[in-house]
Amino acid sequence: MPPDSNFTNLWTAPTEAQLKRLPTNQQSLIRYGRDLIAHTANYLGPKGSVMRMSNGMNCQNCHLNAGTQPWGNNYGAVQATYPKFRERSGTVENQVKRVNDCFQRSLNGRPLDSTSREMRGILAYIKWLGSDVPPKQIPRGAGLFKLKGLSRPANSDKGLTLYTQKCQVCHQANGEGVLAEGGKSYTYPPLWGTHSYNQGAGLFRLSNLAGYVRYNMPLGATYEAPQLTDEEAWDLAAYINSQPRPAGDISRDWPNLAGKPFDHPFGPYTDPFSEQQHKYGPFKPIKDWKEAHK
Repeated sequence: MPPDSNFTNLWTAPTEAQLKRLPTNQQSLIRYGRDLIAHTANYLGPKGSVMRMSNGMNCQNCHLNAGTQPWGNNYGAVQATYPKFRERSGTVENQVKRVNDCFQRSLNGRPLDSTSREMRGILAYIKWLGSDVPPKQIPRGAGLFKLKGLSRPANSDKGLTLYTQKCQVCHQANGEGVLAEGGKSYTYPPLWGTHSYNQGAGLFRLSNLAGYVRYNMPLGATYEAPQLTDEEAWDLAAYINSQPRPAGDISRDWPNLAGKPFDHPFGPYTDPFSEQQHKYGPFKPIKDWKEAHK
């Protein structure tokens, strides 16, 4: 069979050699931004050296290899596509808003001051990563892989079996992860519980988490050497997202109810499907209904 074109000619991040061509002050800010993404908790976690404003996870727990991993929730398309309108807020969002969404949702913390050195460093790093991407373009391999849906609901019981076999050695049976030496950050991040992402985070949508784990988990898996099938990824995501986690404030999300995605797990909806089906699927009937009622 011919190779799957989804996995050819993927976006790659700029190189260290390219970074060294920039003025020294730009290099310094970009390197600081990269370090903040890779080691967020050391600076901004519960024991952070700059301030204490997040849950102890690092940005790269969700944006792998400091946001450079193909299909690893990377930042390849951010510079090219922002500012942009987002249905979740019902507004045109800039990168400051998008970064702070992650701090408030995935890191279950507080927003960064838009003028702080930390925000300026993160934005400089994201801009540099996208420096070769044309405006309004989304390069192949950016963000997360979109998995084909199941014809049945995702099964959290099957997901538990998979979690026990493949995940708990790192993330522990109770999902609490493993703290690094010194207790500032996590060697293996918590997947649920007090210190994990909250219910407003992007990975709390099943399609996002399933796409993330399919080509990135368990440890060592990549799109080139996956360890899960599509079906296993959906079931594993269902188990992880069925566990308790912080609630988060989503009261102002999706002001246009018709703009809610098919797998947003909280009502109300404009369609006739239940919260249960929106959370676990099957999703095709929801998608078909939405398409027919545009």
